[in-house]
Amino acid sequence: MKIYTKTGDKGRTSLFNGTRIAKNNIRVETYGTVDELNSVLGIVSSFLPESKEYAKDMREMIIIIQHDLFEIGAILANPDAKDSDLFSTHLEKHTLTIENYIDAMTAQLPPLTNFILPGGGHTGAFFQLARTVSRRCERRIVSLNKEEEVPSAILIYINRLSDLFHTMSRFSNFKEGKEETVWKKRGM
Repeated sequence: MKIYTKTGDKGRTSLFNGTRIAKNNIRVETYGTVDELNSVLGIVSSFLPESKEYAKDMREMIIIIQHDLFEIGAILANPDAKDSDLFSTHLEKHTLTIENYIDAMTAQLPPLTNFILPGGGHTGAFFQLARTVSRRCERRIVSLNKEEEVPSAILIYINRLSDLFHTMSRFSNFKEGKEETVWKKRGM
């Protein structure tokens, strides 16, 4: 089977239910951004050190999130998808897991008293990239939600991811001994 179909050569794509729409439709933009976030997480995971216990925990969390994102993308690619109580309950449980993981990492970190610039080590920098892509993903979901209802559990889950990735960035920089750069206001 060939990977290319040529069916999108004129700027249109098929949704899960077979409907053809423009590739710049908000629905396509939305699930495309979810896919982009999933890919960024693959990059982050590849930079986590193999031998460190904290990295093993992070890698496991990333894999859980990647599965969730794949399912979210499938729901967003299907205009006929209805809010599934089972999937919403699943996301609510994972949102709570994310909050607990954030709290556990934060308890080990020095207090954050200033804004910090994205950076540090490779892993920390890529987690910050994941944070910004998750924010864009959230904005796309909010835009789609103005046209048709998106399950609220998806919005809450995606919102929590940016907090998670920010904390994971700080935590990986802390564990790797990478210094965070404090943002300093400059005279304008």
